Amino acid sequence: MKYRVSAYFVLIIALLAQVPSAKGQSASALAQAERISGDRFTVMARTPMGATVYAVNQPNATMLSTIDAGLTDLFAVARKNGYRKNLNYANYTIFIAKPDRLKDIDGKYSPDIAVGAAQYAGSIYDKGGYIYAAGMVVSMAPGAFLIAEHTKDLNRVRDIVRYEGEHIVLYYNDRPRFLATQDHSKGGGHPILQ
Repeated sequence: MKYRVSAYFVLIIALLAQVPSAKGQSASALAQAERISGDRFTVMARTPMGATVYAVNQPNATMLSTIDAGLTDLFAVARKNGYRKNLNYANYTIFIAKPDRLKDIDGKYSPDIAVGAAQYAGSIYDKGGYIYAAGMVVSMAPGAFLIAEHTKDLNRVRDIVRYEGEHIVLYYNDRPRFLATQDHSKGGGHPILQ
């Protein structure tokens, strides 16, 4: 008996062959986010536009829409700068960690994550071997970053999503500019893209 292999069947096999690689990349980003935050991300969700979210607690619909709004802002400013690669919601994974603090030094609401000082050691940001970060890129493939859980001031989340996403957009579209702005220990900050 002869078997005919359809193009559709070949396409399905080809797509399935890519799954372990994608899962491996996602698992690597997950491990990195858990190492940095010390949290376990047991909740998985998708934003209405298709970004992947891993969280400690179930994010509500407003939070998921706010993440999309931040990515929408990012994509608009990226296009304005002539960038075209990696401008799809499904290219992004956002990890929502427990905040290590809720207020900044001035007492303003500022859920942030404590991360090792690394290149910021000895700077004004160094709080004894760590710094407080609003967000942090954890992977370029997939484009993934870590933010702290917010219960209010979701405009701050919108900005953080845009700002952390800037690093990923630059990585894929403008490597020299990415290298010049990948960390802020030598000055500079967000927004990078105007």
